[in-house]
Amino acid sequence: FPRGYSGGRTYDALAKFATDNLGKAICSPSNIDICDDDMKAKIGELMGKSDDELSASIAEEEKKMEEAEENFTQEVEKLQATYQKLMDDKDAAQAAVKASGLGLMKAVKAAKAKAGSDEL
Repeated sequence: FPRGYSGGRTYDALAKFATDNLGKAICSPSNIDICDDDMKAKIGELMGKSDDELSASIAEEEKKMEEAEENFTQEVEKLQATYQKLMDDKDAAQAAVKASGLGLMKAVKAAKAKAGSDEL
């Protein structure tokens, strides 16, 4: 989906978005005449930088993007490890309950109930 799109995911919603937003000229250095004053100022500031300064700024911002992705990946791995430990702990606890005789207790209760109903 287009960056910044927060509308619906139905065909009608997407078609309306496309009709309203796509195919139109957007603010850019090559279409500066359609930009608002703030964007014109930002573009002007960037146009005043040398290619080396722009390359350094781009590299710096791309590094931030990579760091954000790396942090996200590391945190997801931690969540997955926590989830796996919780699942293992739950499975072990349930196995211990079953091993302690839960099944046998249920079988005895059912047998007693059946024996009680047979007496009637």
